[in-house]
Amino acid sequence: MKIHEYQGKQILKQFGVNVPRGIPCLTVDEAVKAAEELGGPVWVVKAQIHAGGRGKGGGVKLARSIDEVRKLSSEILGMQLVTHQTGPEGQKVRRLLIEEGADIKKEYYIGIVTDRLTQKVCVMASSEGGMDIEEVAEKTPELIHKVFCDPAVGLTVAEAEEISRKIGLPEASIAKAVPLLQGLYKAYWDTDSSLAEINPLILEGNGNVKALDAKFNFDSNALFRHPEIVAMRDLDEEDPNEIEASRFDLAYIQLDGNIGCLVNGAGLAMATMDTIKLFGGEPANFLDVGGGATTEKVTEAFKIMLKNPNLKAILVNIFGGIMRCDVIAEGVIAACKAVSLSVPLVVRMKGTNEDLGKKMLADSGLPIISADSMAEAAEKVVAAAR
Repeated sequence: MKIHEYQGKQILKQFGVNVPRGIPCLTVDEAVKAAEELGGPVWVVKAQIHAGGRGKGGGVKLARSIDEVRKLSSEILGMQLVTHQTGPEGQKVRRLLIEEGADIKKEYYIGIVTDRLTQKVCVMASSEGGMDIEEVAEKTPELIHKVFCDPAVGLTVAEAEEISRKIGLPEASIAKAVPLLQGLYKAYWDTDSSLAEINPLILEGNGNVKALDAKFNFDSNALFRHPEIVAMRDLDEEDPNEIEASRFDLAYIQLDGNIGCLVNGAGLAMATMDTIKLFGGEPANFLDVGGGATTEKVTEAFKIMLKNPNLKAILVNIFGGIMRCDVIAEGVIAACKAVSLSVPLVVRMKGTNEDLGKKMLADSGLPIISADSMAEAAEKVVAAAR
C-alpha cells in the first residue's frame, strides 16, 4: 500500500523528523487559503499522486504571490500528470500540497528497505538527491552508500554519523542529521513499511536538515496492525480491478499483455508468467486465487480478467495440493457460464483429484483447451491469443 507525500510527512513529523509546514488541499480556493495561512513570500504547489518524477512532469511549481498560487493550482489540479512511473496514460491530480518555501543549499537522498540477503535493515544514502536514484545507482553506484542495521538494535548514533559523513553533510549539521535519520528508521520500523524514502533531504542555508519529500510503501500483510494507515488509503490512486480483487481476497495486478493468468500460489503465478513470455506471449495480469479458492472467487477472478479490453486468451494453471483440482474445475465451469466466456481458455491441472477435475472439464461441453505441462499450456495459450 502507498500513501501521498503529505501523509508521509505527517508520519515523519510524529517521529520527530523535521519537515516543512504544508497544508493538503482539494480545491483551488483551499490552496489559496492554505498559502495565506502559511504566510511568507514563496510557496510550493505540489501535485499529490502515487508516483515519483512529479517535478519533471510539471506537477511541482514555485509561486511567488497569492495570485500565482491560484494560477498554478488551477493548472495542476485536475491535470493528467505523466511521469516515468505513471506510464504514458498519466495520473489525474485530485489533491495538492501547498508548502512553505525552503532555503535549499544542497540536496541528498535517504532510503530504507529490508535486505533479505543479510536479514538486516539497509539504510541507503547519496549525495545526489533530488533526481532519479535509479539513474544514480546505474551510472554512478559508488555514490550510493549503505549501512546494514541489526533489527534488534536499530540505527545507532555511530551508524547515522557514519552515513551522514559519507554523503558529505557538513560536520556542523551532523548532530541535526542523526536524530532525523533515527526518526526515519523508527518510522519505517514501527509502521511495518517496505520502503521509507526522503528524496530530497535538504541542507538549508542555516545548517538545518529537512525532509522535503516523503515516500512510504507499507507491507499489506501487516496492515491489520495499523488501522490509522489503512485510513490513509486513496482508492482514486489504485487500479479499480485491483480494488475489486482485494474485496474477494484475490491477489491481482494488471499488466500490459493480452494473456490472462489464473493460478493458485504466488510462486507458480510468477513461473507461469515467465513461461508465457518464454513462448513469445505477454501476460495480462498476475492473479493468485490462493489455496482456498471457492467457485465464487474463481468466478470473480474471471470477471475481473475479462474487464481488460486487451485480453485475448486465458490460462488457468493449477497445482492441486491444498486446493483440489475438482473444486477449481467446478469454479472454472461455473465462471465460464456466468460470464459467457468469449476468449480461448487453456487449462492445465496437476495434483489432488486431477483426473476428476479433467473429466469435469471434458464433460462440461465448454470449448476448453487442455494441457498436461506448463510448456504445452503456454504454447497453446500463446497460439490461441494470436
